[in-house]
Amino acid sequence: MEEAIRDRDIYGAIAIGPEGTQLLTATAASPAVAQLLAELARGIGQAQDSPVEIRDVVVTDPDDARGTGLAVTVLPMIILGIAIGAISTLPARDSGGRLGVVAVGAVIAGLTGVVLLQVWLGIIGGDWWVNAAVLTLAVGAVGATVAGLGALFGEAGIGLGALTVILLGNPLSGAASAPELLSQPWGTIGQALPPGAGATLLRSTAFFDGAGAAGPLWTLLGWWLFGGGLLVVAGLRARRTTALAA
Repeated sequence: MEEAIRDRDIYGAIAIGPEGTQLLTATAASPAVAQLLAELARGIGQAQDSPVEIRDVVVTDPDDARGTGLAVTVLPMIILGIAIGAISTLPARDSGGRLGVVAVGAVIAGLTGVVLLQVWLGIIGGDWWVNAAVLTLAVGAVGATVAGLGALFGEAGIGLGALTVILLGNPLSGAASAPELLSQPWGTIGQALPPGAGATLLRSTAFFDGAGAAGPLWTLLGWWLFGGGLLVVAGLRARRTTALAA
């Protein structure tokens, strides 16, 4: 059971035996789920009039026992991505230049974010560079999408991208609780958007040595490709318009 928890296959497990009830859980996976499981285990113990042992297999940082620190990183990540994407759409840039602005901005945001979260506040663990790469991917996924939509549809595209990640991506990310605690299919939709995938991937690299990282990693890379593809289409359209005008 411990291995399944460390691999992020399950959130916890309750074992009931003659000596009492034992709960294995991981607050690092979701403090909200860990609390629900603890209440359930205590209820079972009271019903059987037996002792309850709770063992936290993967703990969150003591300075962030409720897991709010990681959750509050989602909105700043979104805002930075939107800002970078919008800046990249300023005139006098081709598709490559816009994607370059997004990449550079995302790297700066990722390095700054990991310094704040891991070095200064100390609320996440794991490898410093890996976490910086995760934040870079997450911010860049938002930025590339906004940049692509902005290049293709102008201000309306920027607004569409911004509203999507703020109104859908932020509340559906599950960072403050768990995707499984959200009504379906909203929890699944949230994990398919950059904020949810970014938060899940950061949790995996910060506390679980990368376990369960494949899904959110591919999701973020997919949004990068989506945004880059939109930029390519916008660039081709601009060239065609220029050629026709000439």
